[in-house]
Amino acid sequence: MSAKIHPTAVVHDSVELGPDVEIGPGCVIGPNVKIGAGSRLIAHVFIEQHTELGSNNTVFPFVGLGGAPQDLSYKGEPTELVIGDNNVIREHATLHRGTVRGRGVTRVGNDCLIMGNCHVAHDCIVGNNVIMAQTATIGGHVQVGDFAFLGGLSGVHQHGRVGRYSFVGASALMTTDLIPFGSAIGNHAHLGGLNVVGLKRRGFTREQIHDLRAAYRLLFAEEGTFQERVEDCVEAYGANPHVMEIVDFIRADAARSLCMPRD
Repeated sequence: MSAKIHPTAVVHDSVELGPDVEIGPGCVIGPNVKIGAGSRLIAHVFIEQHTELGSNNTVFPFVGLGGAPQDLSYKGEPTELVIGDNNVIREHATLHRGTVRGRGVTRVGNDCLIMGNCHVAHDCIVGNNVIMAQTATIGGHVQVGDFAFLGGLSGVHQHGRVGRYSFVGASALMTTDLIPFGSAIGNHAHLGGLNVVGLKRRGFTREQIHDLRAAYRLLFAEEGTFQERVEDCVEAYGANPHVMEIVDFIRADAARSLCMPRD
């Protein structure tokens, strides 16, 4: 079936629409936009330019996609926003294009839920199955791993990293990097432990959670230096891919320091 475009919508001649796309009343779609099969723009959605929206996405009223990055270095270059498949983007959310001095593209994966008033800034990478609760905000160049949950009113400072399967509590302000499987709470946020509830919901076994807990206790114990504890963790759990994901995250070159437990 061909795309359905409401007569009050304004769609630029260069826009590419897949089959079964629905463009609702009052939508405005600018140049160099692609919308995949089965995606639905309910009403009053604004897609500025240079945006690719995959298949089977649902975009609610007053969402802004592909807007110019809020970065003083941006001088109108044709940067991009690329969004995957099966996402739900709720009212008043804004997702901006990248910058030339950054990645040149902002990316959102598949199967994400981005609730109302959320903001995804320029050059961010958001993984698959990510949930951003109401008014969660991520600054420029932030990376959010698969299955992460960002609580309502939470914020992640630019260049920050949020690991896979992690949890950022409501109203938490992340100025540091959150390890995979970790849970951060507070303002400014501190590491509160593992995201055990989320791991159980995602089907992690008792044994997997047990190993992650043991590795967490080893990493954040009081004895020795942090580097020594990391090496001890590698020696004890080098064959465990989930633990080594945390270790690799810690060892990676990063712009931000690591989110640590409160003293």
